[in-house]
Amino acid sequence: MYFGEGFYMGGMHGLWWIFWIVLIGALVDSVWSASSKCRRGPGLGAVSVSRRWPITANQARAAVALATLPDIGHLIPIALWGLLGHGNWAALQGYAFATPGAEPWLPAGVQAWSHTLHCVMHSAIIASAVTVIAWLRLRWALVPLAGWWSHIVIDVFTHSAQFYPAPVLYPFTQAGFDGLAWNTPWFMALEFWPPWQAASR
Repeated sequence: MYFGEGFYMGGMHGLWWIFWIVLIGALVDSVWSASSKCRRGPGLGAVSVSRRWPITANQARAAVALATLPDIGHLIPIALWGLLGHGNWAALQGYAFATPGAEPWLPAGVQAWSHTLHCVMHSAIIASAVTVIAWLRLRWALVPLAGWWSHIVIDVFTHSAQFYPAPVLYPFTQAGFDGLAWNTPWFMALEFWPPWQAASR
């Protein structure tokens, strides 16, 4: 992603880090509660959630993976083009860090697949359909799906109309909402301050 006078590698929103800190806290408490023979009453926040709905380590890892997948999945066609075709690392890097209107040239098929994957992975319509199926058939997948939902919800509000708005209503429309671009300097400071504070304790 682009920031200031050069490239800024910042695909991980600070808000995702908050989500992961809560998720990991719930996981640790869940494991601790399962091994502890005595409980002294219900906890608060992540503690009470984890005791009511225990989270396994695999669920937590899957949630983190699904939280990052929407911004990684659409790079797969470009990576395959580089590995199996005539693409190169520069094209993948240029695409990953491009600004709107300055994306590198890609073959039409590669560009179409990449665009479609980006829209699918940022669509609340598609995520809703998958969540309904999980609710009916695969309840264990609801926790991992929370990671995907966190990405969609955060992106809706942290991408502006000029900076890759999230196509949250795809396939009905590819238009997105005009939010606050996450790479706005003052907003970035707010984003990364809580995770930095938590990590420094």
